[in-house]
Amino acid sequence: MSFSNEAEPVPIFGIAGKAYRDPEHPIEQGLLQRMLGCRAETESAGTGFKTRGGVGFGYRTFPTPAAATASAGQPAHNEDGSAMIVFHGSIFNARELRAELSGMGHAFRSDAQAEVALHGFEQWGKSVALKLRGPFVFAVFDSRQGALFIARDRIGLKPMFYAHLKAGSADEALLFASEVKSFLADAAFERRVDILALNHYLTYQYVPHPLSIFSAAAKLPPGHWLTYKDGKVATERYWQLQYEPKRAVSEAEAIDEALAQADDAVRVRLADGGSIGCHLSGGIDSSMIVALARRHISGELKTFSIGFREEKFNELPYARQVAQQFETRHHEFMVEPSALECLGDLAWFFDEPMADSSGIPTYYLCKLTAEHVDTALNGDGGDESFAGYGRYARYKERGRFDMIPRPLRAFSNGPFALLRRLLPRSAMAERLSYANHASLMSEEHLYTQWLIIFREYQKRGLLTRAHRPLLQRPEADSEKMTVDLMNLVPERAWVDRMTFSDISLYLPGALIPKVERMFSAFALDGRAPFLDQHMMEFAAQLPADLRFKNGTLKYLLKKALLRFFPEEFLNRPKQGFGVPIGEWVRGELRPLAEEFLLGRQAQSRGFFDPAYLRRMLDQHLSGSLDHAQRIWALMVLEAWNRTFLDRENPLSGPLNFT
Repeated sequence: MSFSNEAEPVPIFGIAGKAYRDPEHPIEQGLLQRMLGCRAETESAGTGFKTRGGVGFGYRTFPTPAAATASAGQPAHNEDGSAMIVFHGSIFNARELRAELSGMGHAFRSDAQAEVALHGFEQWGKSVALKLRGPFVFAVFDSRQGALFIARDRIGLKPMFYAHLKAGSADEALLFASEVKSFLADAAFERRVDILALNHYLTYQYVPHPLSIFSAAAKLPPGHWLTYKDGKVATERYWQLQYEPKRAVSEAEAIDEALAQADDAVRVRLADGGSIGCHLSGGIDSSMIVALARRHISGELKTFSIGFREEKFNELPYARQVAQQFETRHHEFMVEPSALECLGDLAWFFDEPMADSSGIPTYYLCKLTAEHVDTALNGDGGDESFAGYGRYARYKERGRFDMIPRPLRAFSNGPFALLRRLLPRSAMAERLSYANHASLMSEEHLYTQWLIIFREYQKRGLLTRAHRPLLQRPEADSEKMTVDLMNLVPERAWVDRMTFSDISLYLPGALIPKVERMFSAFALDGRAPFLDQHMMEFAAQLPADLRFKNGTLKYLLKKALLRFFPEEFLNRPKQGFGVPIGEWVRGELRPLAEEFLLGRQAQSRGFFDPAYLRRMLDQHLSGSLDHAQRIWALMVLEAWNRTFLDRENPLSGPLNFT
């Protein structure tokens, strides 16, 4: 294991700031620069810092011409200097809003999108967030109100963390930043893991909002405002995806509008020019983005695909077919991904533990794409809005246990659980006990099983005695988070309930951070047309039998895409963006897995029971049970621990675990 070069700070892109309750309390010298990975004594291109009494703002943008133009002049202030803003993201309707605000008497100093958000806040207050189209976070300090306001975009495309420090003391303050690691630059921030957040991470392989892996920090949820005034922190929702009222449209009308919405979402993401390409997996969603992008780019259109030696993970032939059809300048990267090679980078750039193993190929794809373009469009969001995940069709599967009368299964639940406890090393006992228990679940709980990594009974065995009582607390019920979202409007169609829960929890918790953080790692601007709010609102209000007719995944989208692709291209089995973690743990990853799960440094934390870890690892190595994702989740967690908890200087960059 080795450290990266500590002489040069590692860039942290986004925004950061601190606001003391006492308006005369000075901001610590160099704090804002350290929070964004800058040298304290310098201010380089693409950065900006400003303090005003007890408030300090900073920003750092990608070192590309388009990003520099959009973010110029930050932190920015209004005409009389009473309000100051720092902004990160994109406003795709900035030109229209600028014209509207200019007509209302607002004076603009630059073309920076931050000014649009600031003058919009002056004009419309918090309602400005509903007028902005695109991914964003911004903070405004209004000296007239003596308040700090922070907004996060509807979907959660841009991250935002905050920490309320030393409440009630003379040094009380609110910290905020795009990345939670930025808080480690402040000596007042405590580096302590939130065990409740850790519990949810074990369930979902990410830490769901509003929690953070640090007990002293929290995430601002998507579609929310935060207000800090007079020592009080308040958050409020300003947007939630609505599935009602349903649109009264025919199938033909819905197809036409779906294409129009998607085309417009692509168009606005290409409008600011620059060096732009498309990620092309060969799947339906990315293929549609390429087809529509070609409508708006008459010249060279670059596409990027990644392939693997393992045939079951390789969709390059389909990507090549799309590239040829639309005459793109196609770049194919054939890689042999190595978890050992990139684990240190993943722990650093993901910012919190995040164990979706598809982050590994995403890392390689973004790394290679950044060598050719500044901006890349992708197909993320199509599965959630247009019902593309296989679990939407298969969630009710209970196996052969359904053939046994329910009363008998209910009676057997206790004996099966006892058998599992009496025979902890028996893979068969564990399988039988869980299968019988799952056959008794509600449909909502059954759907949740498709999303979880560690089941509840597994967490009871995994956590040490000191932490097991936590699992008895109501707020520790991880599965309830998904079930409650599904039951928010129980009269909705099942596909609406499933997609709503995924859009509310999984999308901002796992999918978006996985991609957004990898884009940011390589200073690449990622844009996802399917995550345009207009596109998502249109899809949500379609009748369920148009999105998911007769249980057909992506029914409407496939119908729309018949205008571009043949039926056999659209109806092939879906392939995931996966890697063979299970095989790696039995091979090149085995020494590191044993060290990260059973080594002295890992055991000293007191989180997990060593005997349970040894048994789980042995079961996987023998092939009796597949614990690949669970072992990977624990390895990612330990890599994060060593990166951010164990080092004297946790901001010294990624570790190298090779």
